[in-house]
Amino acid sequence: MHPFSISVADDPGRAVAAHAQDDHLSYIAGGTDLLGLMKDGAAFPAHLLDINDLPGLAGVDATPDGGLRIGALARMSDVATNAEVRERFPVIAEGLLFAASGQLRNMASIGGNIMQRTRCSYFRDGDDPACNKRRPGSGCSALDGLNRNHAIFGWSDACVATHPSDVAVALAALEADVVVLGRAGERSVPIADFHRLPGGTPERDTVLGRGELIVAVEVRAQAEGRASHYLKVRDRQSYEFALVSVAAAVETEGRRLRSVRLAMGGVAHKPWRLTAAETALRGADLDDIGVLEAAIATSFTDARPLAHNAFKADLSRRAVLRALQTAGARA
Repeated sequence: MHPFSISVADDPGRAVAAHAQDDHLSYIAGGTDLLGLMKDGAAFPAHLLDINDLPGLAGVDATPDGGLRIGALARMSDVATNAEVRERFPVIAEGLLFAASGQLRNMASIGGNIMQRTRCSYFRDGDDPACNKRRPGSGCSALDGLNRNHAIFGWSDACVATHPSDVAVALAALEADVVVLGRAGERSVPIADFHRLPGGTPERDTVLGRGELIVAVEVRAQAEGRASHYLKVRDRQSYEFALVSVAAAVETEGRRLRSVRLAMGGVAHKPWRLTAAETALRGADLDDIGVLEAAIATSFTDARPLAHNAFKADLSRRAVLRALQTAGARA
């Protein structure tokens, strides 16, 4: 690991100013992703700014209208076991509990989790193969290489990696907002716009710039929140990243679907909303499996599997159906 210095921030405004002035400075909270990136030679900060002592950023606060404000420094384990989270938005709690081992959940922060970088083996390879996320312009080894775990939606010739966060998928289905502090004050970014597709600049994972810091995630009150479920399909049941995952949130009238929100993980460079399926599912009967399957299939017409991951399309459709049924049973 290359040498670095570390200091402790005690004020959000000063932390943002320091980040804006130093291109080689990185924030660190739990460090569960950043330290791995440094060991893999995929990140080279010269200075780490410890933000764990910043005031007011670690709470989980229920709002009177039924929503939530989750501080960026709240630990995954604390959010997952919070009674208001489990009651109002079980999909968030489930996404967090399936995300990592207990030890990691005790350390990792919500802000850091949604900022995770891809687990593409070429990006994480310390031998430095061609990877446009590590070295822009060098190429994408996964495009024609081993790409079983890679994207089937939204990829470009520059990058076929997938985003690894589980809770980001749940937040995408709930249409959460990421609250960001910058030099000009706070701004709110819809999570659908927070993560970027790779295009020609896959090294840029999010819309954040220098001098910006996530301070909270806000989830608005919604009827679908309580009837929600997170399903994660992985190669092993213990700590592992998703092959595919689904966050489903529904509102029903009897057994008919009034409103549906669906997002997937493990299939794209960002959490992937199934908007066509959401529209097609409105009014469908939860007991009519054929209609549900046909509606879900409308979101897979633009899937572009790679050489080794064509199985993901069928697996995804089946996972969506199962997650939808589980969410519907909670309505």
